[in-house]
Amino acid sequence: MPAHSSSSLTAATSSLDDSSSSMAAKTITATSSFGWKYDVFLSFRGEDTHNNFTGHLHKALKQKGIDTFMDNENLRGGEEIYSTLVAAIQRSRCSIIVLSENYASSKWCLEELVEVLECKRDKNQRVIPIFYNVDPSHVRNQTGTFGKAMVQHEKNKKEKMQKWREALTQVANLCDFDSLNKSEAQLIEELILDVSKYLNCVPSKDTQFLVGVDSCIRELELLLCLESIDVRMIGIWGMGGIGKTTLAKAIYERISHKFKGSCFLANVGLDLVRKGEDYLKQQLLSKVLKDNNIDVTTTSLKTKLHSKKG
Repeated sequence: MPAHSSSSLTAATSSLDDSSSSMAAKTITATSSFGWKYDVFLSFRGEDTHNNFTGHLHKALKQKGIDTFMDNENLRGGEEIYSTLVAAIQRSRCSIIVLSENYASSKWCLEELVEVLECKRDKNQRVIPIFYNVDPSHVRNQTGTFGKAMVQHEKNKKEKMQKWREALTQVANLCDFDSLNKSEAQLIEELILDVSKYLNCVPSKDTQFLVGVDSCIRELELLLCLESIDVRMIGIWGMGGIGKTTLAKAIYERISHKFKGSCFLANVGLDLVRKGEDYLKQQLLSKVLKDNNIDVTTTSLKTKLHSKKG
């Protein structure tokens, strides 16, 4: 292995049951060592939005490279599933709460909401409420379908009612993202952009403990001249193992949301030798164009790439 190697950086064109009584005994990880596993946790009522809004949102998040936990309600039941959900919430940087007509009728959703808001308080987790065809005042004051749902819960879950009501009121008062009076397509587009910007301002699990990485990122951003219409390529040179790839990934995470298409390729030299040029083309184009079935030999690629911001 040579004493020095280089890494190039290119801006490519482009719900829970009564076992939740153990909730109070859990330990919240300290701020300095959250151990994130997911970027986003989705809390939603399956019968309302699984096959429409939430399903479309989940797909868009995945296409943007945002690691998202979306529970399949059909698989719910028992302590094992409960523990999985709690762990997913605690290890997510951000939670999106899709408040739909029948959200409050599910005790699982209400318990998720309580847990999410505890993580907001204890870990500064970001929480984004989406009012999907519901009036925020109905959530805040538990009226309309939310009021009817709480009346039903009152019969069997009296010991949980105060927490659930407080959680609904609290989430309805969060207002850092406007989800009202927008088409589904516009809402998802704006939500993806907002979440991307937020995640890019939060240190990733790869860089959160690196000393001095922020100053290096700022220097690279200046060199990239992101406001320029020119194409820029930055080479990062140094000994193997000093963090060139980590730094490249950090700047990529910081700026990728500015582009319609983006891709991060690591170990290019090794993959070129082992898997060939067509493999690398496939990886690059499938991510930039968000199409896993892309044909790298087609002549229409130029047309498809033409509309991407580079």
